[in-house]
Amino acid sequence: MFARRILCQTNRRHLLKSQSIRVVSFADENATNDPKGQTWMQKALLHHRQHQSGGDGPTDSASSLSATAVILGGSLLTYLITEKIKKDTAHVYAKEDSLDAIRKAHDTVRKDLPEYTMDEIVKHNAPSAGIWVTYGVGVYDITSFVPKHPGSDKVMLAAGGAIDPFWHIFQQHNTQEVLTLLETFRIGNLRPDDVVGTKDLHDPWSGEPKRHPILKPATLKPFNAEPPASVLVDSFLTPNEFFYVRNHLPVPEVDVKAYELEMENEKAGKSKTIRFADLLKYPKHTVTATIMCGGNRRSEMMEVKPIKGLPWGPSAVGNAEWTGARLCDVLRDLGVRPGDEDGHVQFEGLDTDPTSTPYGASIPLAKAMDPRGDVILAYEMNGQPLNRDHGYPVRVIVPGVVGSRNVKWLGRIVVSRHESSSHWQQNDYKSFSPSTDWDTVDFKSAPAIQNMPITSAICTPASGETVRVEEGYVTVRGYAWSGGGSAIVRVDLSADGGKTWVVAKLDESEQGTGPGRHWSWSLWSAKIPIKPGQKGPIEIVSKAVDSNYNTQPESFANIWNLRGVVGNAYSRVKVNTK
Repeated sequence: MFARRILCQTNRRHLLKSQSIRVVSFADENATNDPKGQTWMQKALLHHRQHQSGGDGPTDSASSLSATAVILGGSLLTYLITEKIKKDTAHVYAKEDSLDAIRKAHDTVRKDLPEYTMDEIVKHNAPSAGIWVTYGVGVYDITSFVPKHPGSDKVMLAAGGAIDPFWHIFQQHNTQEVLTLLETFRIGNLRPDDVVGTKDLHDPWSGEPKRHPILKPATLKPFNAEPPASVLVDSFLTPNEFFYVRNHLPVPEVDVKAYELEMENEKAGKSKTIRFADLLKYPKHTVTATIMCGGNRRSEMMEVKPIKGLPWGPSAVGNAEWTGARLCDVLRDLGVRPGDEDGHVQFEGLDTDPTSTPYGASIPLAKAMDPRGDVILAYEMNGQPLNRDHGYPVRVIVPGVVGSRNVKWLGRIVVSRHESSSHWQQNDYKSFSPSTDWDTVDFKSAPAIQNMPITSAICTPASGETVRVEEGYVTVRGYAWSGGGSAIVRVDLSADGGKTWVVAKLDESEQGTGPGRHWSWSLWSAKIPIKPGQKGPIEIVSKAVDSNYNTQPESFANIWNLRGVVGNAYSRVKVNTK
């Protein structure tokens, strides 16, 4: 049996045996609400909570509102905060409006409501029959919610079944606001014999690896974290322990002795399976390449207006030496001819959601089969075996391409005429006009991100820092990188609003292995002249130029997009001097 299928058994145990479950993958991360509804949403939630507690309470934090907006759409709150709902649910919670109290409410039988069996609930799995779900001992009718939710095509819904297993993985649902509002949909109680409690489920996060404390988490479950920006410029190769971590699902536990990689060439009707030892027989190839998350620097774009996504700083990026087998060599043994470039190569990871659906992505076959593209099936990182967070035992490295296509814990490769059907390929990691919002977006209208645009970031000093002026200068350091194999030829900095510019020194740049094969970042430094007596705050900006003379846009406002990806405007820091 394939290792991927073996590893999925734990997640399959999460599902009720009698359920008919329809799931749409969730990839909104920790989302931020549409700014048009944020003010009245705050007021509505505050009014609702004051009614529950009988007194004044603090306004909800932005992070709490973010999760609430994603799960229970802002457009629905006007319905939720009606007098009838407040009356129906006021008795559920004690004055202590804590998360534990709210969870307890979901595990408490409502004597004023009827009891339903799972067999009855399963029948309500479509709009025509009504959409019901269970959580704890509660039964909830979310029929009115589904069509009004702006992200319903991405939010996971277990129609006609239990949402407990899914929320056990997607922990961002477990907030006071989300659980409070969920209770307003309650229509009954689940028969005791059919209850699924999270305490009875295998904890998918129990086997997570240990991480270095220098990593600053954006979320813990799944784990997503970046190092301080100042660490990045300390070394051309980012230490493995300091390399940013981007996980979408729990980290799988893989036994390398049992590991198998499934491969299929749909175009030629050929398939095979190889083991880890077989992969080691291919010629060893090493490439030094920068990997950058598509949402790197999203927090800066969020300053324009809110975005659904993790608030990454400038450190969701790292540079490493990767070693493994060339993908083109492996695909040739699968019947792909060197000149056969029409199609795509799909990748599936061993990380899976509760329905055993793996993380997936794809790249053009032309990139995969080009020896100059340097795509490898990597098993080493900076001369060491991959650690678990970075894809042990095998991951794909696609130099110059957005990090989301560099699939970790590789379990399956498919050569196909079509892109991956994965949510992360079709309905995420795409960019749109600044005027496109969640009411108007059509993900099919935009291509999936592949090559990343040029960017730079100031890593030291940090914004708000007080820096020493030495001999009339302030020293600034950072990185610059351009996707698609373009080299960095220049980094410009200004501290006077763009009136004058200083050209940075490129301290460390990988020479590449030929034209169009510059996969690594460049680390740079510059001395910014400061006028005598100038105390600040002083805004320092950076912009990079690549070998194709692409440069960064000046403003995030001009490239804002609802997913907050490919954020590459000028890097800006404001500092004081002494």
